[in-house]
Amino acid sequence: MRDKVLIANGQGFWGDSILGPIRLVREGPLDYLALDYLAEVTMSIMQKLKSRNPAMGYATDFVAMLDRILPEVADKGIKIIANAGGVNPHGCLEAVLELARKKGVKGLKVGIIEGDDILDRLPELIESGEEMRNLDDGRPLSDIDPERISSANVYIGAPAVAECLAQGADIVIGGRITDPALVAGPLMHEFGWGEDQFDQLAAATVAGHIVECGAQCTGGNFTAWRDVDDYVRIGYPVIEAHKDGTFFVTKHDGTGGLIDRRTVVHQLLYEMGDPERYLGPDCTAQFTSAQIEEVGENRVQVSGVKGTAPTDTFKVSISYHDGYKASGQLTVSGPDALAKAKLCADIVWGRLELDGCTFEEHQKCVEFVGAGVCHEGISETENPSEIVLRIGVKDADKKKVNRFGMEIVPLVTSGPPGVTGFAGGRPKATDIISYWPALIDKRKVETSVRVETV
Repeated sequence: MRDKVLIANGQGFWGDSILGPIRLVREGPLDYLALDYLAEVTMSIMQKLKSRNPAMGYATDFVAMLDRILPEVADKGIKIIANAGGVNPHGCLEAVLELARKKGVKGLKVGIIEGDDILDRLPELIESGEEMRNLDDGRPLSDIDPERISSANVYIGAPAVAECLAQGADIVIGGRITDPALVAGPLMHEFGWGEDQFDQLAAATVAGHIVECGAQCTGGNFTAWRDVDDYVRIGYPVIEAHKDGTFFVTKHDGTGGLIDRRTVVHQLLYEMGDPERYLGPDCTAQFTSAQIEEVGENRVQVSGVKGTAPTDTFKVSISYHDGYKASGQLTVSGPDALAKAKLCADIVWGRLELDGCTFEEHQKCVEFVGAGVCHEGISETENPSEIVLRIGVKDADKKKVNRFGMEIVPLVTSGPPGVTGFAGGRPKATDIISYWPALIDKRKVETSVRVETV
């Protein structure tokens, strides 16, 4: 059993820099590389991709990244934990196995975790009494037409990851594994923690939460950004974990970025609900119990984290089709730019109404970027010389939304002067995917693990 374990996180979302994980492997020592690809809307995107091609539905960036470093990872004995499987862990497994064969990597063991995707089980689960009420407004899922539901995934925890590692996996691919479980799973495996060691699991949850957004805890998106050196080569976070639950947040030597108490606390507060009861599938973590101390340059110690038993439910992320939307933008320049931009918006709504195509106020969105959109009332000048007009609509009628898209470009020649910056063609109607958070009895969700060898 190791005295300490080094776990890095090189991916904060599907679309994060591919250089993060590549540099982590090459710039310093690691035992594990965690990669977080999923957000709530990502699952519905992946379901759509899978419906078009049954081999898809996973984070293809994951395979593209492995294509650049897989032999190095195998040579260094670094294990990878990723929720890149999305809604098709098996498809991701096949792609990784094929890549390993192409690269000549022999003996690699790749495991998948399945069971989090309950989309096909929804009728059965609802029939069994699972109402899956919306956590925001209390409505039962039965209020939504089943044909409109595009994804349903349970947030599963660390034990499934630990089980996959126990079966010898070098790469663990899961679906909706929670972000902290990407760190907690390896620590359960390495340190032999049981499912009732809640203080240790809470510490691992805190560690996973701190690094889950990658460089966001090493100086990225940091208020005191002027204190951060070398954003180009910003270091991604490494957790040095110990069996008692104490851990250190650090990064590879010689990399850019910044780790101090401020950057760690900034990320600790990210997406925070009740800090006394941070709910996860493995435990209930008390974030306020964490003792956070700078113990060296770019090295912060976290200790004393307390935890209690988890709830008897899993969270479920459900997405559903909720109509259509379209948006476009124009740049309006010259004298009285804001007044001209407001006139452009009025022209669009007026011409649509003239053609019998109207939208309710709550279906319309108009923003004047440069005149205090992000921070109301704050702009560099009361009469800016340029404004970006951003205008959009939503509706259940796709034809109406597409009709809206036809009235933006004409403003270039039939509106006030100084209108430019339009590119990309007419805005087209796209699906609105809405989020439905719910809970499900843990006893009705069962995960399975499978490991294959190249």
